[in-house]
Amino acid sequence: MIVEQVPAKRVFGLAVPALGVLAAEPLYVLVDTAVVGHLGALPLAGLAVGGVVLAQVSTQLTFLSYGTTSRAARLHGAGRRADAVGEGVQATWLALAVGLVLLAAGQALAGPIARVLAGSADVAAAAVSWLRIALCGAPLILVTMAGNGWMRGVQDAARPLRFVLVGNGISAVACPLLVYGAGWGLEGSAVANVAAQVVSAGLFLRALVAEGISLRPRPSVMRTQLTLGRDLVLRSFAFQACFVSAAAVAARTSTAAVGAHQIVLQLWTFLSLVLDSVAIAAQSLVGAALGAGHERQARGVAGQITRYGLIFGCVLCLLFGLASQVLPHAFTADPGVLREIPHAWWFFVALQPVAGVVFALDGVLLGAGDAGFLRTATLAAAAVGFLPLIWFSLAFGWGLPGIWTGLSLFMVLRLAAVVLRWRSGRWAIVGAVR
Repeated sequence: MIVEQVPAKRVFGLAVPALGVLAAEPLYVLVDTAVVGHLGALPLAGLAVGGVVLAQVSTQLTFLSYGTTSRAARLHGAGRRADAVGEGVQATWLALAVGLVLLAAGQALAGPIARVLAGSADVAAAAVSWLRIALCGAPLILVTMAGNGWMRGVQDAARPLRFVLVGNGISAVACPLLVYGAGWGLEGSAVANVAAQVVSAGLFLRALVAEGISLRPRPSVMRTQLTLGRDLVLRSFAFQACFVSAAAVAARTSTAAVGAHQIVLQLWTFLSLVLDSVAIAAQSLVGAALGAGHERQARGVAGQITRYGLIFGCVLCLLFGLASQVLPHAFTADPGVLREIPHAWWFFVALQPVAGVVFALDGVLLGAGDAGFLRTATLAAAAVGFLPLIWFSLAFGWGLPGIWTGLSLFMVLRLAAVVLRWRSGRWAIVGAVR
């Protein structure tokens, strides 16, 4: 079949603003990590454990952004903008409901969860202190995710960037002022985190109201979103089972090891989202093409995104390989943490080209609504690759090299799965709703 590509300008017109949105939160976390890291190894370890727990709020509920993008993009491609925005309304109601439940549960369970994950009572206490404050932003994090989802679906990339940058920009300035200037220490970083979520979520809610469509809840639409959400939640669960296990094993290795793991993991998260920016464009373009009945264009975009992801991954591999002797010092001056970082650093560098292709094709398949396949592939890769090596690392004392070997196997298995699926073409199903 002859495929139709879209101009590169159109892809990057969506990808560059998406990069800003995707990079804003982990970039803020990197700033937060650098600020807290200079307080010492114990606050950094507390942030590492608390941050992993808070990350579950967004990563376990990606259907509020990715699932909404897929459904809204198909409707937008079929010329049904009001229905596409309506997906955002229902996703926002879900975000508020689920977010309030998570806030209540998180306050009750913060202590037990931190004690399970942390390697010592001191680290657990620091994590709980940070987490109880940061969890107040949980409903707002989910509202922002839903807002990003419907706006990406209707190919409105500029406003989400502005909204997120305003919130996180204010918070990035406030973080060192609260941590050092006000003397709040680790808790100051949590307050700054919540401030970012208040501002960003408020802007997304105002934009939704301005669309002028009905804002009433529609249970039938929410049930349909939850059906797609089920597969994406299970997929996210596989990711987080891996990363929470990795944090727990690192914490039981040493305080220095968990601090080093936090720094490299945050860099990994940041670059994953950088690579995923082109995949966000793929979600919007592939979904719209399939919604409009243009299968050849959807296949062409898939090929473009795969090539772009590989190129970007190779560039990042080179850049971070060259920065290996300098960049870690921006995050900590603790000599023990600095000695541990190389045990994870070179795995992180070598995986960038693999990640470029995997994340690009994840975006293509998510845009096509092929969530069931992604769920199964991710669960299988976690069960066979990442999780066994993480727990062997604990049992046999392999430390960070064992943990990051598990991540490498996980990524290679996912690479094989998504490439085979892409080449099969079975994901390219046309229609306004899949």
